[in-house]
Amino acid sequence: MNKTNIIVTIGPSSNTKEMIKELILGGSSVFRINLNYADHSFCRDVINKIRDVDKELGTCSAIMFDTIGPDVKTGKFSGGKALFNEGTKIRIYSSEILGDETKLYIDYYDLIDGVRCDSLIKLNNGRVVLNVLEKGPDYLLCEVITGGEVIDFSSVHLEEVKLPFLSDKDREDIIFADKMGVDFLALSLVSSTEDVLDVNDLLIELGNDHLSIISKIERQSAVDEIDDIIRVSDGVMITRGDLGVDIPIERIPGIQKMIINKCHYENKISIVATEVLSSMEDSLIPTRAEVSDIANAVLDGVDAIMLSLETMTGHYPVEALNVMKKVIMATEVDIDYVDLLERSLRSDNGDITGGLAYSVCELASRLESKCIVAPTITGYTAKKISRFRPKCLVIALSPDVKTVRSLKLHFGVYPIHIEKLKNLDDTISTSREYAMKCLNLKSGDKMIITGGYPFSKTKHTNFIKIEEI
Repeated sequence: MNKTNIIVTIGPSSNTKEMIKELILGGSSVFRINLNYADHSFCRDVINKIRDVDKELGTCSAIMFDTIGPDVKTGKFSGGKALFNEGTKIRIYSSEILGDETKLYIDYYDLIDGVRCDSLIKLNNGRVVLNVLEKGPDYLLCEVITGGEVIDFSSVHLEEVKLPFLSDKDREDIIFADKMGVDFLALSLVSSTEDVLDVNDLLIELGNDHLSIISKIERQSAVDEIDDIIRVSDGVMITRGDLGVDIPIERIPGIQKMIINKCHYENKISIVATEVLSSMEDSLIPTRAEVSDIANAVLDGVDAIMLSLETMTGHYPVEALNVMKKVIMATEVDIDYVDLLERSLRSDNGDITGGLAYSVCELASRLESKCIVAPTITGYTAKKISRFRPKCLVIALSPDVKTVRSLKLHFGVYPIHIEKLKNLDDTISTSREYAMKCLNLKSGDKMIITGGYPFSKTKHTNFIKIEEI
């Protein structure tokens, strides 16, 4: 089983029960719905399908909503797209029009006054760049600096324009996420800790202490405040497409490595996203560069890697997932687990559970344990163990469905929903049973069982038991 988790994005290529079933069986950890392209009706339909398939398979899939954020987009084009040639002049209107090769509409209310002359406007994730030459009464006259194709509702990046972070639409979507029992909330275009805290305040108003906040890093301002953003978030997603619009692309690999390391130190989830296997949107074979890209993220100890258009609109969603899993599993053999363990220890806060989690991981390495089983109510023990990046799998057994789903993005953790945790002897027996079921254990194989007992009363991990098959 892979320890690095895989997020798949649901869309037109993957929103049937049959495809969802294949993706679950193929090893997806979390299903992502991008709210830029999905209304509440679509979300409700997909969630119901996932829950139906979970019931059929006896699985417990987690769901992530990806918010729109303070985003600006183009309007529609005649024929669905337009080609802007370098050196040509075009007009951008503040009132809604149908775009073509000479004009387009951008849905920003303060377009004329808010955008200065000589500033750059980047379209379609920075692939098309315009320079603002002059302002008209209801339009901006621009020159195409970098030409290319722009499709309906493409992303727009406006220099030096600051938008309110939590829009009415995002607020409605978060309230809907709470209602639908969503597990992870990926916040688009986070710029500061205040953005994250605004969403956290809304979740407190809703009485939701389950929904985990994943801050998407897509702006230079977010990189500048990365330490504080990590501190107030449950995890961070390095969204390399949008980040590459705001920052020179040659800096992205170093920033990615830096953020993964910082998340590891802080025991927060790290996710790598965007164009991971983009060639597989139209091809059955990935490029060597894509395989190396995945492998490097795995070697750095990332918690999860996300497939976007590959499974949302691509022609080969299941094949892309299979390639991702194959590369991950091959690379995990080469991870320097000792180095990750020592790095984690240097930044541990020294609490009881952390100390025991470290001891468990060190012991598992020394005994060449096949797995660690962590019976848990809240998931705290399993998360602590994950931080120390054990070489073997961590099987987390919990009677709480929300806890099981919340563990789906933590490195090396394979969470399983069980009926209940009874007395200690029964829990030891159940742990052995599930370890045997999940792994092909042989006589003489060792496993470590650890947790806090009594389960509903103890706040810390307080027992470790070594079992030999």
